[in-house]
Amino acid sequence: MNTEKQILSITELTRRIKGVLTDKIGTVLVEGEISNIKRYSSGHTYFVLKDESAQLSAVIFSGVRDRLPDSSCLKDGQRVRAGGQISVFEGRGQYQLIVRSIESAGAGVLMERYEALKKKLHEEGLFDKSRKKLLPMLPQRIGVVTSPSGAVIHDMLNVLQRRFPNIEVLLTPVKVQGEGSANSIAKAVKWLNSSCGEGSKRQVDVIIVGRGGGSLEDLWAFNEEVVARAVSDSVIPVISAVGHEVDYALSDLVADLRAPTPSAAAELVVQPRVEFEGMLQQYADDMLRALIQRRDLLKQRLQRLAASAVLTRPEQALSHYAQRVDHYEMRLLHVVQQSAVKARQRTERSAGRLQIVSERRIAELRNRISRSSDRMQVLVPSECKRLKERVSVLERQMILLNPLKVLNRGYSLTRMVDGTLVRSTRDVKAGSDIVTKLKDGTFESKVL
Repeated sequence: MNTEKQILSITELTRRIKGVLTDKIGTVLVEGEISNIKRYSSGHTYFVLKDESAQLSAVIFSGVRDRLPDSSCLKDGQRVRAGGQISVFEGRGQYQLIVRSIESAGAGVLMERYEALKKKLHEEGLFDKSRKKLLPMLPQRIGVVTSPSGAVIHDMLNVLQRRFPNIEVLLTPVKVQGEGSANSIAKAVKWLNSSCGEGSKRQVDVIIVGRGGGSLEDLWAFNEEVVARAVSDSVIPVISAVGHEVDYALSDLVADLRAPTPSAAAELVVQPRVEFEGMLQQYADDMLRALIQRRDLLKQRLQRLAASAVLTRPEQALSHYAQRVDHYEMRLLHVVQQSAVKARQRTERSAGRLQIVSERRIAELRNRISRSSDRMQVLVPSECKRLKERVSVLERQMILLNPLKVLNRGYSLTRMVDGTLVRSTRDVKAGSDIVTKLKDGTFESKVL
C-alpha cells in the first residue's frame, strides 16, 4: 500500500479551495460596512466589507458596476447589503465576494460617529469662517505634525526645498493611525503652541497637520474630537492635509486652511522664492519710478518759480500789494466812519426814547406816592387809636396779674437768700436763711 501523501502545487490547492467555496457556499447576501474602497482605470472597484469582528474582500467588475441601479453607496463608511458569489482570487490566494448587486443599508458605525461629531462641532461654531486665521506671507519656521517615516514628510521637504530653500522645518513626529494616534497628534499641536509660540526662540509661524491617503479607518485619527479641538484651539495658524483630494476629515473643517494633499500644503504655505524676488524687484522699480517722477515734478515747479514775476520783478509784485493795502485802508476808514454815524444815530434815538420813558415813569411814581400819602393820612390815626386801646387792655391785664398786688391783701413771698422761691416746707431746713417780702418791705429770718 502506498502511504505517500499526494503532493499538490499551490495552484492546484487554490483551485480545489475555490471549487469547494463555489460549490458549498455559492451565492450569498451579506451586510457590512465599506472600507478602503479603490477604483482603478480598468473600471473595477475593490473594497472591504466588515462588521465588528471580521472583514471580507469584495470586487465589482466594470461590467456589473455599469449596470447597478445606484452606485452612490460605494463610499467608505457606507453600510450596504451586497449579493454575489464567493470565490478565490488565485493570484493572492485570497477568498473574496464577487458582487452582482449592492444597495445601501444605512450609514456605517464610523460614519455615524463622524456625522454626529461633525454636527456637534458645527453647532459650537468651530467651522465658522470668522475663526479662521490668516497664514503668514513668508513663514520663517514651519511646524509639521506627521509620521517621521513614509513618503509624506519627504515629499513635503522636497517641495519646500524647491520653493524656498531657506525655510526651516520643525518636525514633530507622531503616530498617524492606530491606537493612541489621535492623542499623539493632539499633544503635538498643543506642544507646538506652548513651546514654539510667539516670542519663543524657536517660534513656529504655521503648522501643517496631515498624512497620506488610506481607508476611512486609516484616516480616522483626524476625525477624533481631541484632534479637532486641538487644531481649533491652536493660536498658530494650522493647515490640515489629510489623505487625498476626495478625503475630508474633521481636522480639515476646523483648520484655518485645508489642503487636498500634504504636498499641496507645502505648496500653499509659501510662495516660490523667485516670486518673492520678483515682487521685491517690482517694488524697487516702482519706488525708483515714483522717485524720478517726484524729482521731475519738483524740478518743473522750481523752474516755474524761478521764472515767476515775484522773483524776476519783485518791485512790481510789491507795488501791487501796496495798492491792495491802500485799497483796504480806504475801505476800512469808510467802514469805521459809517459805523460811527450809525452808532451816533442809534444813541440819539435811544436817548429820545429814554427821556419819554423816564418822564412817563416819574409821573406814574408821583401818582402812586400821592395815593399812598392819602391812604396813610386815613390809616395812621385809625391804627394809632387801635394800638392805644390794645395797650390799655394789656396794662389792665398786667396790673391784675402782678403778684405783688396780692401782698396788699396780707400775703407775703418767701425766698432763700439766693432768690429761690420757697413753695413748701421741704424747700428749707433748720438753720436756713430766708427773706420775706411784705407789701411795704422785707425782712430776713432764720429757720429754727
